[in-house]
Amino acid sequence: MTTHSPSDPAPAEAASTTGGLSSKGLSAGSIGLLGATVIGISCIAPAYTLTASLGPTVAAVGTQMPGIFLVGFIPMLLVALGYRELNNAMPDAGTSFTWATRAFGPWLGWMGGWGLIVATVVVLSNLAGVAVDFFYLMLAQLFGNPAIADLTGNVVINVLTCLVFMVAACYISYRGMETTKAVQYVLVAFQLIVLVWFSVAALIQVTEGSAFDALTLSADWFNPFLAPSFSAFAAGVSLSIFIFWGWDVTLTMNEETKNPKTTPGRAATLTVGIIFALYILIAVATLMFAGVGTGALGLGNEEIQGNVFAALAGPVMGPFAILMSLAVLSSSAASLQSTFVGPARTMLSMGHYQAFPKRFASISPRYKSPGFATVMAGIVAWGFYAVMRVLSTDVLTDTILTLGMMICFYYGVTAFACVWYFRSEAFGTIRAFLLKFLAPLIGGVILLVIFATTLYDSMNPDYGSGSNIGGVGLVFILAMVLFIGGIVLMLIQRSVNPAFFQGKTLTQGSSKEHLRVQ
Repeated sequence: MTTHSPSDPAPAEAASTTGGLSSKGLSAGSIGLLGATVIGISCIAPAYTLTASLGPTVAAVGTQMPGIFLVGFIPMLLVALGYRELNNAMPDAGTSFTWATRAFGPWLGWMGGWGLIVATVVVLSNLAGVAVDFFYLMLAQLFGNPAIADLTGNVVINVLTCLVFMVAACYISYRGMETTKAVQYVLVAFQLIVLVWFSVAALIQVTEGSAFDALTLSADWFNPFLAPSFSAFAAGVSLSIFIFWGWDVTLTMNEETKNPKTTPGRAATLTVGIIFALYILIAVATLMFAGVGTGALGLGNEEIQGNVFAALAGPVMGPFAILMSLAVLSSSAASLQSTFVGPARTMLSMGHYQAFPKRFASISPRYKSPGFATVMAGIVAWGFYAVMRVLSTDVLTDTILTLGMMICFYYGVTAFACVWYFRSEAFGTIRAFLLKFLAPLIGGVILLVIFATTLYDSMNPDYGSGSNIGGVGLVFILAMVLFIGGIVLMLIQRSVNPAFFQGKTLTQGSSKEHLRVQ
């Protein structure tokens, strides 16, 4: 028989404070702070993101790259603080879906969950594409045959190789968090070691006078206000959507972590901090070694901007340059695997609360993982990649730009959910005002502006890779298809099973309910 202490809320009151939140049957207590942080870093994939972002950033802002990384870091940190407060109050694997539903009701909550699922499915396809490219590049370096690297341009070979990577990543994720954690320790440690090695080797060459085009470190590099134009600010924040995204995977594991109310939030903050420090180190090292000129190894050289590490690894690391190719490959492969965690658990949660078909709520009895949702994420991601590879002349560029809009949407919805859910206590203390109101509000507004600007700009047929349909940019069309597709699916689910949309499985509320029963 269940008993209650005099200080506990009655069962009916307790149900109202949680809004119907309940366990999904995942493997509780299987991830600690270290494991969650490692998986968070893996999902961000620093080696993969940096090799593609260093060059374009220098092209936009020159030596102000460290300062622009700082500007880009700010909205991510502000949103992360809001996420942490929501998780402390309502730890649930559904994260954005669950919290937006509690704050704004089922309709916006459903679309918040859809935004997260779509963003992660898009990035899964992108990661798989990068893994394919670097796999064949590694083989070309290993066998001394440049022609092998050209195999990635064959659509059939590319798509089939992508399928192999996707199946492998899906299988590891299906086996649950213990297997995921074990694999990530190795892959994340390897890429971090190589990135730090690269940075130290570059700085040593600078001090020895053997760098390509050495620059002297200046405090001005960290002043974003010295960027050449306001558009550089926008470019920096937009870039951060890509290079910092992924830390929120630590929150989707909250039902599987030790101390779920505090560990996921701490892991998210720690992940963002580590990544920021690593980005600044590498930005400074590459600037000091290569400079911003247009010479053979200069960061201003358009021919190397798409893959900076491939060009600089040899001059910086010598005979160990192949380790950088392996690091980028392992980075994209590791992130491919860890990124499955987010959409699978969001779909699990949506199935659990009847916002998705009931089948998505199924748990693997052996591995205690969201088996069906994981497999579906893999199938959809591979199908999306295959279609994009045929339609787009530059699938990676277009998917990254589309990804940015999706992330702005669901991060923004979640940030505003934090502000609205805690509105009754936001002005009670300085801490509550800063962390539950001001930080997520500013972060949400920044993301909303970026979302609206990007959506408008993407209509231009020259936007992104230049791929267009009927004179309208492919990125805009893709974003609209994803959003409208989500609305259609939501209306279908509403007609088939209306319980969630009637507030019967997960109710709208605020922190005021919790305060009332304390």
